[in-house]
Amino acid sequence: MNAVPDDVEPDGTVPRSGPEDGHLGSIIRGAASGPTVLRMGLGGELRRRREAAGVTRESAGEAIRASPAKISRLELGRVGFKERDVADLLTLYGVREQDERAEFLALARRANAPGWWHRYADLLPSWFETYIGLEQAASLIRTYELQFVPGLLQTNEYARAVTRLGHTDPTEVERRVELRMRRQEVLTAANAPTLWAVIDEAALRRTLSGPELSRAQLTHLIEMNELPNISLQIAPLRSGGHAAAGGPFAILRFAEPDLPDIVYLEQLTSALYLDKRTDVDHYAAVMDRLGAQVDPPDRTADIIARIRAEL
Repeated sequence: MNAVPDDVEPDGTVPRSGPEDGHLGSIIRGAASGPTVLRMGLGGELRRRREAAGVTRESAGEAIRASPAKISRLELGRVGFKERDVADLLTLYGVREQDERAEFLALARRANAPGWWHRYADLLPSWFETYIGLEQAASLIRTYELQFVPGLLQTNEYARAVTRLGHTDPTEVERRVELRMRRQEVLTAANAPTLWAVIDEAALRRTLSGPELSRAQLTHLIEMNELPNISLQIAPLRSGGHAAAGGPFAILRFAEPDLPDIVYLEQLTSALYLDKRTDVDHYAAVMDRLGAQVDPPDRTADIIARIRAEL
């Protein structure tokens, strides 16, 4: 059984480590994490260059025939990069050294490469496609779930039952389930992230397609909690209100020191991505309090086994 993850300090913070040999060097090291993180890193570096040059978003937008909002999306890594736009922005920001410009443009090309999830693009709204890229690149995922078992921990049959709540076409359902199973491979890959999940007991007791499916899902959770990079806690019904009463959320942290933590809040037709330090600190504090209010991960197997026996 796992205690609170080893890389999480007693106050809930997670230290960042690793040498910094300049922002571009950090971006290059992070390129292996995938195109989403690479876009974030490159966008952040373009923002630093713009600010150092004293250029406003409005002026930057005019230089590439775009709006200030487009510059904001580029700097947040929310959209792909056109090499011509990157070249024009570098000129505007006073970056004229040819080797450095070439490095920027090479990174822009790599940032535009599609992730493995691109084959499911017809199923994915853009706001969720962004999340998959972040999830696949995270070093730590902290999440609270209220209604369902977290997607990364669902069995095939449980995922199918959840998917059928919103979709009826059999082919589409199967492809969506396939996508969810593919996402889960991140937990057992090399350099797998730490997953620290708090699941509301109500989600474990909610029957989607009969008790047999539910019992199989609960058994799977017990097995997943044995993995060294996964720690599960259960928020019991008996506790009444708790720190995360506002709803489900996830906090993602990345190994690259230049990338901010991100809070993900999913809605029915969109999602919010919060990276302001005050917002992230607030949600991190909520997660810390919640983890302290409920039983520790070494009690999780017994709690789930009791729930399973009652179904």
